Amino acid sequence: MSKGLKIVTIGGGSSYTPELVEGFINRYEELPIKEMWLVDIEEGKDKVNIVAEMAQRMWDNSPYDVKVHTTLNRKEALKGADFVTTQFRVGLLNARVKDERIPLSYGMVGQETNGAGGIFKAFRTIPIILDIVEDMKKLCPDAWLVNFTNPAGMVTDAVIRYGKWDKVIGLCNVPVGAMMAEPKLLDKTADELIYSFAGLNHFHWHRVHDLKGNDVTSDIIDKMYDNDSGIPANIHDIPFLKEQLKQMNMIPCGYHRYYYRYEEMLDNLLKDYNDPTKGTRAQIVKQTEAELFELYKDPNLNYKPQQLAERGGAYYSEAACETIASIYANKNTHIVVSTKNNGAVPDLAPDDVIEVSAYVGASGAKPIAFGSFQPAERGWLQLMKNMELCVEEAAVTGDYGTALQAFIMNPLIPSGETAQRVLDELLIAHKDHLPQFAEKIAELEKSGITVKDEVARELK
Repeated sequence: MSKGLKIVTIGGGSSYTPELVEGFINRYEELPIKEMWLVDIEEGKDKVNIVAEMAQRMWDNSPYDVKVHTTLNRKEALKGADFVTTQFRVGLLNARVKDERIPLSYGMVGQETNGAGGIFKAFRTIPIILDIVEDMKKLCPDAWLVNFTNPAGMVTDAVIRYGKWDKVIGLCNVPVGAMMAEPKLLDKTADELIYSFAGLNHFHWHRVHDLKGNDVTSDIIDKMYDNDSGIPANIHDIPFLKEQLKQMNMIPCGYHRYYYRYEEMLDNLLKDYNDPTKGTRAQIVKQTEAELFELYKDPNLNYKPQQLAERGGAYYSEAACETIASIYANKNTHIVVSTKNNGAVPDLAPDDVIEVSAYVGASGAKPIAFGSFQPAERGWLQLMKNMELCVEEAAVTGDYGTALQAFIMNPLIPSGETAQRVLDELLIAHKDHLPQFAEKIAELEKSGITVKDEVARELK
């Protein structure tokens, strides 16, 4: 494409965008971008303008002539796009505060992509991503959709299953973090190790071999108990039970702590929730983000600030930009992605979207066979995937019974009347972004149900 590439980023006003720009600048020689379009909504207008000005300064500080555009009109941006990246948050950070605080007010895990909060993020996000796909079918039918919007696995699955759009790859920075941190534990570099990932987004495991084919997973497990193992900034550093990891001979992702160390993780979340000087992770992120945007306003800032790593999105560009470069240049790079299973994990259906090691090239992601899991991990995987499928169906149909099924299946939500109460409160709290549940929400409000948590109740 000698004309140069058109990249569209939906949710362009995100504080993550400088990560993306840095990644594109570093790869320009293999990814000749001509224009970047940053798309946002009216509520994000100020932020997207701040980010766009900074992004333009970053490009102007590089040797490359790239123009950054902003728009609140998604269709204007999508016309003729080559790649579309998505990193939006329906309801902004106030919605995340509700996702965390309402479950915690009932003594259950409140987290962005896990438990009740993760389910509701999917309820709000999936209808929007499907609308985006419909626009892409008309305006840029040859474009690739690269999704970073959480919960990335469910969102990507919904794009394929309900949107009927196969040119999509879901991404997460968690595997990148592991592959950057773990080699140091063995005094090696990443290119001296072979990684094999499989599972679901925020619910995967991995094995590691050296270049002679020796399994060094157990060696890394031993070292993990003395060193930094690349845990994301938004997860409490509670060690896994070593005997469990040794038995499975795999390394779980950081988010497995919510399932393998439920009591300890919940205890930490509740301490933060009950501490008025701290609050939940979303409340901390709101402060971090406000500080970042003050930095971004600086007319002399033309590079990604170090503080962005504290936001929890470190290495985003490594995943997103490398994926786009690999598709464009047919590099067949090893990247951990959310894509169709196609037999890589026989424990799940071929059409199920999984997070897996894959070779990414011009035809998309080709998952690398991982094989079947042992009974413990197989049981977790099948439960979680089927729970996700219920979430997706409820997000598309607005069926309350299906939403309740997902809540009762989820291991982080104790089943019973309290689970239903949390479901009902979250529906009411997010009513402006859940038109598919409008009839049920009206019924709940008529019955007198209100949001218990005062902070969540006051947020608009």
